[in-house]
Amino acid sequence: MASVSRLLLLLLCSYYHALIASAGGEQSYKILAASSQKPQVVCSQPRVSPPSSSGGATVPLNHRQGPCAPVPSQEKPTLAEMLRRDQHRADYVQRKFSNKHRASGFQSSEVTVPTNLGSALDTLEYVITVGIGSPAVTQTVLIDTGSDVSWVHCDGSSPFDPTKSTTYAPFSCGAAACAQLGAEGNGCSNSQCQYVVMYGDGSNTTGTYGSDTLALTGSEKVSGFQFGCSQAEAGFGDKTDGLMGLGGDTESLVSQTAATYGKAFTYCLPPTSGSAGFLTLGAPSSTSGFATTGMLRSEQVPTFYGALLQGINVGGKPVDVSPSVFSAASVVDSGTIITRLPPTAYSALSSAFKDGMKQYPTAPSTSILDTCFDFDGQDNVTIPSVALVFDGGAVVDLDANGIILGSCLAFTATDDDGTTGIIGNVQQRTLEVLYDVGQSVLGFRPNAC
Repeated sequence: MASVSRLLLLLLCSYYHALIASAGGEQSYKILAASSQKPQVVCSQPRVSPPSSSGGATVPLNHRQGPCAPVPSQEKPTLAEMLRRDQHRADYVQRKFSNKHRASGFQSSEVTVPTNLGSALDTLEYVITVGIGSPAVTQTVLIDTGSDVSWVHCDGSSPFDPTKSTTYAPFSCGAAACAQLGAEGNGCSNSQCQYVVMYGDGSNTTGTYGSDTLALTGSEKVSGFQFGCSQAEAGFGDKTDGLMGLGGDTESLVSQTAATYGKAFTYCLPPTSGSAGFLTLGAPSSTSGFATTGMLRSEQVPTFYGALLQGINVGGKPVDVSPSVFSAASVVDSGTIITRLPPTAYSALSSAFKDGMKQYPTAPSTSILDTCFDFDGQDNVTIPSVALVFDGGAVVDLDANGIILGSCLAFTATDDDGTTGIIGNVQQRTLEVLYDVGQSVLGFRPNAC
């Protein structure tokens, strides 16, 4: 009987390794821990690979609702609610590129822009902690590559009080910094420049636009950092202190620090809400560890950063989709959760992924996610690998936590093949994502956090 048992064990092991290798190599499948899809209650602080940037400023980055955040958000929406909000964000981003232009037209002057609306604030998931003022007051702020104007609460009950900072200065109504706000300017009050940002989810903030010292780390400080001091607002229900804009327009932190950090930054979004990542201002000394592709920009929508997908690999094999399907390009966005693909590409991805998941029963759709499975009773799940292939041949292999959300494939379809796609933050998990605006390069380094 013992020999029979050993034989059965050998057969099972042979079958398992054949399954893992069946799609083109040992990396064709990934193991997903079922626990990683559940809310985290303890900050695990796993090893973070040192950022590749040299001479930059690095700050810890955490999920705002996770235990690693300095003050975790009390609001913990359901997956269905989170996806509903995410759809609002995606709709907003795609409206900015609504003329269905091709990749060469990402710089099109025909794009119409609702400039008085910011992206949906309640989809933002990641925070950093910085200091503002002299003496510095600690502020935990959301980060957003889809916003330019940074701001913090200054309503009298918030930690930052501009009257107690020796380096704070409001801008006058005639200042150049006030004029560059454009549609986000709100006139004058007591001869001081006023700003207003209205977000797609109905929340809004308005107050005085001024400058102060921003402390990124103990030694890295930004003098004269321009930001909004929010004195009237609506729709903010959590414990964050404000927002840091990482977009590409003039008002963003990236643009303001271009002389020091070269208009470049990287970040690594952690695999789960119970682990940590980082944000670094400054370009890497070398991109040898990155898969790189060209960065696309729009003169009429300068906030966003774009890239051109060419294909998708599932289980180590390309899905049958022509590169022309992706010609509308994609926005790489920290604030959109789920990646949006052209329907033709999403259908092919979904079909190929299901083929590699036949060992698990299918499950009903969850909101916008329709490729779902029943993982009940499973401690670990074996899933096909998924890689995004960008223009120039850059292949970005996604982490297991960048493929599945809950029990569903973390992708959905745009309205049609001519709609601009979005690379969401789930797919960016554990990657060091490089935005080198000065060199027009996007990059992705694996296993960074």
